[in-house]
Amino acid sequence: MKEECLICNAPLEYLEKDISMECEICHKKENSKTRCVNGHYVCNECHTKGMDSIIGVCLNETSDNPVDIMDKLMAQPFCHMHGPEHHVMVGSALLTAYKNAGGDIALSEALMEMMRRGKSVPGGACGFWGACGAGISSGMFISIISRSTPLANEPFALSNRMTAAALGRIGEVGGPRCCKRDSFLSILAAIDFVEEHFNIKMQKRDIVCKYSGENQQCIGKRCPFSK
Repeated sequence: MKEECLICNAPLEYLEKDISMECEICHKKENSKTRCVNGHYVCNECHTKGMDSIIGVCLNETSDNPVDIMDKLMAQPFCHMHGPEHHVMVGSALLTAYKNAGGDIALSEALMEMMRRGKSVPGGACGFWGACGAGISSGMFISIISRSTPLANEPFALSNRMTAAALGRIGEVGGPRCCKRDSFLSILAAIDFVEEHFNIKMQKRDIVCKYSGENQQCIGKRCPFSK
């Protein structure tokens, strides 16, 4: 997972404006702000190829600890150090642990809905939207278990409050981004939120980062999960 560019391992660069780029893998052309310093571009779809295996992993999982589930998802071949796959993985790990802790949801349907929603959040949202996709994923999780819609009352409020709580923790640590750190921060915020508002207790444990050597922008001791 040490790579930045999936083609040549060079660092990524983020442009001020969208430009038209062609994916090096599928040759699809689209606008993006992200490429490697050697000019290579890989689209979100190609970057997350194989992500459908999230559903199979989660359906076979019995743990009610979303941190442990997230660790298993991060170990899958499709998962890179950074990338939009985390926007699906956070919510999927939470849905699975919630179900296993006694939450009343149809897990298969919920995971498929999480996949559809999470895949719509592009890579780089943390910097360009002002809202990390991992934090948004925790809000999607709450919106799914509460059956929220834009016209809902309490579910609307809860899902937005969940996203705000996760983004608050992410913002307190600051950048540059780390998809692993921000995913775990979002999950920990969601565990506390669900126990308070849904009376479902998911398990959690201390997290010690094992990815720092893979992250070229690791913030070291400033990270709450630093060894």
